[in-house]
Amino acid sequence: MSLLKPFSKLPDLNTANILLVENEEQFQQNLANTLVEETAVTVTVRLAKSLPLPMENDESRPRIDLVVFIINLTSDKSFESAKASLKYLVPGYFLGKVCFMATNARHASVRTGCLDALRQLAVSLHCPLLFAEDQTPEGAASSARRLLTILKVASGLVPNTTALYLSNLTRCTMPPDIDQPSFD
Repeated sequence: MSLLKPFSKLPDLNTANILLVENEEQFQQNLANTLVEETAVTVTVRLAKSLPLPMENDESRPRIDLVVFIINLTSDKSFESAKASLKYLVPGYFLGKVCFMATNARHASVRTGCLDALRQLAVSLHCPLLFAEDQTPEGAASSARRLLTILKVASGLVPNTTALYLSNLTRCTMPPDIDQPSFD
């Protein structure tokens, strides 16, 4: 087991590398297929159920520019798996190279406590929290466009913009009174 480090390898020219981490792999493959269709830059998508990544192919693995934790809000296991995986990232990743993507936020079985816990996690790590519609192809395409914007900045492909600057603009915030439910 080793920690994933953001600057341990040199970047490739006009290439962006993204790691999608989802325990249940329901939305992950659809999102990966949509991301690869990008033509302006070469997007390499890596898929994982959880971290740490295996040590066997560490030398051949490219630098990971953005880590996306996809969390299904109807599954407690999905949230717990993402939380457990966070300890395998070097703190430097939380400077604009990690984001959370929540799916099934509109589902009737989602408890507000689960959504609030995810929001608090994103706030505590200063990471963006995106919401995705995973039931339709249009939802996957929309989510992919938002991720591509963040990925291009995180990989250094947007001039005069850094991942830390973008992180400050897109990070999740909580209401001043954290004890109140977020939907009031």
